[in-house]
Amino acid sequence: MAREIDEAWIDEAIDRYRRIEELQADFGAAVAVHTVSVHSPDQSIEVIVTAAGDIVDIKMHGGLRHRESAEFAREMRAVVTSAAEAARWAREKLHGEVFGSFRTLEGH
Repeated sequence: MAREIDEAWIDEAIDRYRRIEELQADFGAAVAVHTVSVHSPDQSIEVIVTAAGDIVDIKMHGGLRHRESAEFAREMRAVVTSAAEAARWAREKLHGEVFGSFRTLEGH
């Protein structure tokens, strides 16, 4: 038994596929350039990270001369962990902004 081909549905599916590709490219570009700044618990270390999770800068506020190495390592671990969490948060936020209004084929 022959089925009717719904060409309008096929055209819409192709358009949606192209739109998804465009949105994915937009999302990839946004993730690469959007940055988030986080600080260590004592505010002495600042890490700037992209939404992709790449650390682009680390800034030290105050001197290191009077710091214990164990204390410094603890603060550094804390801020790097916070940076990873901030990058994940930024990706989720950007994903919502880029793909938020996109409807599925089923939902028309």
